[in-house]
Amino acid sequence: MINNTMINDQVKNSRSRAQIVATLGPVTGTLSNVVALAKAGMDVARMNFSWGSYPEHIERIKNIRQAEKESGRDIIIVQDLPGPRIQETDGHTYNHDAVKALTDKDREYIKFGIEHGVDYIAVSFVGHASDTEDCRACIKENGGKQRIIAKIERSLALQNLAEIVKSADAVMVARGDLGSEVPLEKIPFVQEDIVRAANKAGKPVIVATQMMLSMTDHPTPTRAEVTDVESAILEGADAVMLSEETASGKFPLEAVTMMEKSVSEAEKHVSQGRVFNLLEKSS
Repeated sequence: MINNTMINDQVKNSRSRAQIVATLGPVTGTLSNVVALAKAGMDVARMNFSWGSYPEHIERIKNIRQAEKESGRDIIIVQDLPGPRIQETDGHTYNHDAVKALTDKDREYIKFGIEHGVDYIAVSFVGHASDTEDCRACIKENGGKQRIIAKIERSLALQNLAEIVKSADAVMVARGDLGSEVPLEKIPFVQEDIVRAANKAGKPVIVATQMMLSMTDHPTPTRAEVTDVESAILEGADAVMLSEETASGKFPLEAVTMMEKSVSEAEKHVSQGRVFNLLEKSS
């Protein structure tokens, strides 16, 4: 949990140009905690719809919107769909036989997200541009204007990267599931290819998964994790994301604070003229 002393000692206004995405969860869904994370540098709140009930999601969305007023900072809400995910005892995989990334349950979640004013909808296990187009059609059918993030986490998506980037409003390098599809030693180069493709198209690109994973249990990150975050910014990432670190970890505020410090330091070493393609509020 985040205590008041911690908030007073560590929070600050974000100065980075790149955005920080923090996943909300059991330890960070309360109003006071969302306010603290926003002041520490959280620009985007990710809500993982693989977990949680509708009442829990409604409460978190309510707290995010109130936290905007109390922190004086805009907070973008990303609704992350589960897609054809299959939960296993020690992790998860996905239904490799699924023809479409969007499931019937995803369509229910999209309707819910529109009704409650999320800004972006992230489509999991995208394989083709048609997956983002299906999502866009569903959004339109339900009267929404939400933008779409295509999560690149399948080898099939890498084969169709150009068309997927073109069809989406933003892209996520989802390294967790991607690490099960691509040999680990190739991940840095795959990440570079995805970031480059998004940069070329002028689309925001988020680098995600295990960026400061050790902070789930420890108050400081490893040197390798700080290097990972800063390298992503130097490479061209527009946003970096925290998952377990802020959803269920012991040190969520420290994780966002350290992420902000790392991003700000990396930005001292990029061209002042560099354009950051940022996630924006839905109109």
